[in-house]
Amino acid sequence: MRSILIIFVCMLGFINAVQAQDPIFTQYYLFPETLNSGFTGFQETTKAGVLHRTQWPDLNFRVDSDYANFNTWVPSMNSGVGVNVLSQRERFTNFSLTQFNLAYAYKVKLTDEWDFRPGLEVGYGFKSFNFNNLILEDQIDLTNETVNPISIDNLDPNDQVSYLDVSASLLFNNEDFWIGASLKHLNKPNISLVPGGNLPLNSLAAITVGYELKLADYLNLTFLPYSTKLMITGNYMQQGDYNRFDFGSLFIVDLFYFGAIAATNPNRNTANSHLITSVNLLGGLQYENFKFGVSYDVNVSGLGRTGGIYELSVIFTVDQKARCFGCPLYKRI
Repeated sequence: MRSILIIFVCMLGFINAVQAQDPIFTQYYLFPETLNSGFTGFQETTKAGVLHRTQWPDLNFRVDSDYANFNTWVPSMNSGVGVNVLSQRERFTNFSLTQFNLAYAYKVKLTDEWDFRPGLEVGYGFKSFNFNNLILEDQIDLTNETVNPISIDNLDPNDQVSYLDVSASLLFNNEDFWIGASLKHLNKPNISLVPGGNLPLNSLAAITVGYELKLADYLNLTFLPYSTKLMITGNYMQQGDYNRFDFGSLFIVDLFYFGAIAATNPNRNTANSHLITSVNLLGGLQYENFKFGVSYDVNVSGLGRTGGIYELSVIFTVDQKARCFGCPLYKRI
């Protein structure tokens, strides 16, 4: 009996962790709007994309996440506007998250080389959990080997909670370098599933930087196309007691790109935490107006055989020569 209660408490701890932490995508370099709304309309054209993520498929706690966005540039407003949808499902507990967002960014010309793009995102979200299969201790009759349908415990949780969500971002960039900062969940919405409860969603702070350079300007690499580029990227995130720092690089060779990013856990909240949690392998290509991306996160922590994490993505851009920074293959050389 005590073992059942211990397992149940552990499950609740996992559920709370899922609800409190935002999904972070490995391919944030292709979908920077997931972290910073200043990238809305950044290419000054029309763009649509879909990103799918499957996490730990070999464990019972498999999590699937999907992100879809559409944004465009409005020259008369000197602004980018867009909409996006985020969906997340955890199979073991049937926890799910769905959020719809409207995003806006305004372009300010600071100098001949530097632009400043403040952004704002407003969303409406739904979090739900299936309590139908929840069995409490007093429902278990070991003598008759039956399970009673009714419990005397005063537990009446909501199956779903809805909330308004507000985020803001800042983005600075020139032709080769960009740095952005964002703060999600500024209003700290209440996501408690208990009637009358108060569980504020922790704000997520993120700083994203990147630098893109043409290798021919520094090295004499005759065996590679003259347009070959190297992109260096870093992304730091903090939410509640948890943080994460990703850093890595990608080679952009003609219409193909490949590289690797290391995901780290600087805080190491427990004694058994690993500094480097995964090494993320990346690749992709561009075909006409489409861009295709794939990534696989190789687990290097002590979680065991998780099956890793993989992502698949596709992006359609109306103007394939659109100007963009920080995203491989956004610019045709």
